[in-house]
Amino acid sequence: MRYLSAEMTGGDVLTGRQGSLGLILLNRPRVLNSLSLDMVKAIEEALDRFEKDPAIAAVLMTGEGERGLCAGGDIRTFYESGKAGDGRAADFLRAEYRMNARIAAYPKPYVVFMEGITMGGGVGVSSHGSHRVVTDTTKLAMPETGIGFFPDIGATWLLAKAPGELGTLMGLTGEAVGAADAIEAGLADWFVPADALADLAEKLTILLPGTTHKDVSLLVDAAATTLPGGDFADNRALIDRCFGFDAVEEIEAALAAEANPFAAKVRSAMMAKSPTSLKVTLALLRAARKSPDLRTCLEREFAATAQILHTPDFYEGIRAAIIDKDRNPKWSPASLDAIGAEIVEPFFRPHPQPLFG
Repeated sequence: MRYLSAEMTGGDVLTGRQGSLGLILLNRPRVLNSLSLDMVKAIEEALDRFEKDPAIAAVLMTGEGERGLCAGGDIRTFYESGKAGDGRAADFLRAEYRMNARIAAYPKPYVVFMEGITMGGGVGVSSHGSHRVVTDTTKLAMPETGIGFFPDIGATWLLAKAPGELGTLMGLTGEAVGAADAIEAGLADWFVPADALADLAEKLTILLPGTTHKDVSLLVDAAATTLPGGDFADNRALIDRCFGFDAVEEIEAALAAEANPFAAKVRSAMMAKSPTSLKVTLALLRAARKSPDLRTCLEREFAATAQILHTPDFYEGIRAAIIDKDRNPKWSPASLDAIGAEIVEPFFRPHPQPLFG
């Protein structure tokens, strides 16, 4: 959404400034602002420009259209690139993951309005930021296990740092959560009603150069309101109890043993996903818990993508979701017990061309 009257330039990413606020607007609303390689490059260029400009106090990231900030990467391109073996998918992921690390380390306050659909790569351009604002329309998810993939864009780091086992649940089920659960999981910081975002944006334009992160936090605090607890707060003990295992089979059995509608719902969601993706995801999440920083997790995720392009479930998941749109993927292997270490371990081989090397 456009909240300010500033003149902006560009194509699929519009940039501009109003007062002391640098503006980045994802401008591909017909495809829910899905990211392309050119968009990632444009975001990086804007971040560089705003960082070097002493008159810019903070950056605001938003998405054009009514439906959401960003639905993720352009997975149709991934599908076509993987089939063709032309390397475009790897080029995009390399650029995107480096951008995620850049956002996480950005020295100026980076404010993002996480409106509507904020999924996959949309989480990458938002949850790594310093000031993450959700609203009453937010639908946040890392839905990759539903397309034969795994949570990437540094999400293994984000989800591994979530309180208790909230990140494990989100990574395995891939289900969307609202504002309250996004904050509960540590993927967002403030709830601001949608009708108050324009006023907040205006206030951000009058920040003084040299404004600190704390100054921006106080400004957002003044616009934020409290939310009632969501599913995570209401079911926290059950989530931690059931998702604390290091084997997907044990998690499934623990959920099945619970006489609770919430447990039945999340179990059903999880078991509809790619069995290979479930096992790879859990292994990546547990590895992330022992990792020292985001860059380590991004490097591991990037290495795992080299294997995913040779995995049948990746192509089947995208076929079912966006090519044929029958929403009925046929996973192979089709059951958890058919997936042993020989299938999971290749995802952990170092990439021949390191991400940050």
